[in-house]
Amino acid sequence: MTDVNRQREDLTEDDSELQELLEDDTVVNEWSEDDPGDEEIPEEDEPFEMPEDNSEQLVKEITKAEKGMKNAQWFLVYLVVFLLVAWILFFKIIGITHMPSEDMEPRVDAGDLLVFFRLDKDAQFRDIVVFEKDVDGSGTKTMMVGRVMAAPGDTVEINNDRLVVNGNVIVETSNYVLTSKRGDRVSYPLTLAEGEYFILSDNRENGVDSRYFGPVTKDEILGTVITLIRRNKL
Repeated sequence: MTDVNRQREDLTEDDSELQELLEDDTVVNEWSEDDPGDEEIPEEDEPFEMPEDNSEQLVKEITKAEKGMKNAQWFLVYLVVFLLVAWILFFKIIGITHMPSEDMEPRVDAGDLLVFFRLDKDAQFRDIVVFEKDVDGSGTKTMMVGRVMAAPGDTVEINNDRLVVNGNVIVETSNYVLTSKRGDRVSYPLTLAEGEYFILSDNRENGVDSRYFGPVTKDEILGTVITLIRRNKL
C-alpha cells in the first residue's frame, strides 16, 4: 500500500507541475512561437492567364491595309483614264487657243479664247476656222484665225473693192471697210481646187489672209470655231 500511495503522490506532484507550466505565460508564449501552426502561410501565386488572342484584330488591320492598297490602285486607274480622256478630248477632238492678233476685229478681239472642233475640217461658207500657214515662205507655220469666204470649186474675184464669188457680190454688213486686193501675190479670178479654201479676216484693212498668201488647204485647217470666251469677262 505504501508503494501505491507513493505513486499517487508522484502523480499529484506531476499534475501540479503541469498546472504551473500552463499558468506560466512565458512558457506558453515560447510554445506558441515555436508552434509551426502559427507561421504565416505564403500567399498563393496568381493564376496564370493566357495572353489575349489578337488574331481578329490582326486580320482587321490586314484587311484595312489591303483595302487601302486597292483604293490607291483604283485611284491611279481613274487618274490614268481621266488623263487619257482629257488628252483625247483636248488634243484630238476639242482645241483651245487665244486669238493671236487683231485680224478678226470687231467680232473677235485679240486675246479672246477660241474653242474649236478638230474633227470638223469641212468648213462651210462664213465659218470661222483656226489654221496654220507658212506666211512668209520661211517654212515656219503660224497659227491664224479667219473666216471662210469660198470653198473648193468656187471662183473668187475682187472687183472695185468688192468680194465676188461665182459672179455674185458678197454683201457683208459686219465689216467697216471694203475688201481690197493685196498687191500681185494672188492672181484673179482664182478658182479653188479640191481641198482649198479662200479665207479672209474680218479686219479687211489690216488683216493678213488669203489675199496675201493665197488659198488655205484642208490639211492646214486645225478645226472650226464653235464658241469663244471674251477676255474682258475673265
